[in-house]
Amino acid sequence: MDCRPHHSCKQAETSLIVMRSFSAFLIAVIITASRSTSWASVTIPLAKLEGAGSYLQGSAHADRARASFLKTTSGPKTIPATNLVYIQYTTSVGVGCPPTYYNLIVDTGSSNTFVGTGKKYVRTSTSVPTGQNVSVTYGSGFFSGIEYIDTVTLAAGFVIANQSIGDALQFANFDDVDGIIGVGPVDLTQDTLFPDTDTLIPTIMDNALKQGLINQRIFGISFAPATTSNDTNGAITYGGIDPAFYTGDITYAPVTKIHPAARYWGINVTDVTYGTHTVIPRSTAGIVDAGTSLVLLADDFFSRYLQAIPGAYLDVNNTGLIVIPPSSVAGMQPLNFTINGRAFSMDTAAQLIPLNENAIWGIKTGVQYGTISNLGADSGGGSDFIVGQKFMEKYYVVFDADHNRVGFAYT
Repeated sequence: MDCRPHHSCKQAETSLIVMRSFSAFLIAVIITASRSTSWASVTIPLAKLEGAGSYLQGSAHADRARASFLKTTSGPKTIPATNLVYIQYTTSVGVGCPPTYYNLIVDTGSSNTFVGTGKKYVRTSTSVPTGQNVSVTYGSGFFSGIEYIDTVTLAAGFVIANQSIGDALQFANFDDVDGIIGVGPVDLTQDTLFPDTDTLIPTIMDNALKQGLINQRIFGISFAPATTSNDTNGAITYGGIDPAFYTGDITYAPVTKIHPAARYWGINVTDVTYGTHTVIPRSTAGIVDAGTSLVLLADDFFSRYLQAIPGAYLDVNNTGLIVIPPSSVAGMQPLNFTINGRAFSMDTAAQLIPLNENAIWGIKTGVQYGTISNLGADSGGGSDFIVGQKFMEKYYVVFDADHNRVGFAYT
């Protein structure tokens, strides 16, 4: 494969799909692309990967650790993504020239890109050390190492030059993946370098725009409930949106001004209801995060949800997941998030972990667990919910940095 950046080519359109994997998180990404003199957008597939079940048992606890950390800290191209054991999405990314391909989490909640947690970083003639150390903490995991500038290949002919890449020399909790490709706001890269702690690192999206590969700092993500534990059923579209993945109109919500949610892809919901029960009674800020597997609510809000389901309880000491008695499943109601005047619902199926997935999750077989859980703190902290993968599997989600907004559409 030619890993040199291309700046002139005939009109083409490529569809690929990308998926992500992280030991406690799930991500799916789409990149759709067409180009005349440059790529307008690119869609890449995402896939879920097969893995051992027991290490996933703490996924709810890892999501809460991530939530706690987040509170303190020219046409599109579509690329495929793979769903890893039902809770994570990965994409294949080439680094160097010739490229070595790495299985990376596509993360909307962080902005650094790094490799080396599985397959080690292979330096080539395009790998240039910057003299900086780099380190990022992710709540339940971290990496630290050396920063390089290198060539990154997202798809055939979609090649980014001079991209910051971290070589992870120390790390924790990155099972079955080689690192992360960060597509969060660029401000999240501040304080990740040393000694230049105030330097912001241009993200994949920043450099793709600057180099004419895309015309807009917009990407769309399509997740779908996986049918197997290694399912390429997601996609990320860089540089725009892909109408093939949604129906009707896109409802946009501005990025919230309430901190710390405002540092991320944070939005306000008007309210949240479960059937006739009010769960979140007022306009509240939270985060849309593909790196979180579950849907997390502030503890006082989650308590309202829990009490509305007869016999349900939180398995605090083991899984950290909600347990729902079989007798209550048939009577479960939709969980409705009102976003900019429009209701986006999680039906009963979206609120439940399918029983045939329990072994993969590393949880007790025959017990009905749910996908809604608690943040680990009461509301009022400036980030009172996280809508993660299990919500995103129901909708097409658009992250629009040009207009500082997040969009949702039915699939």
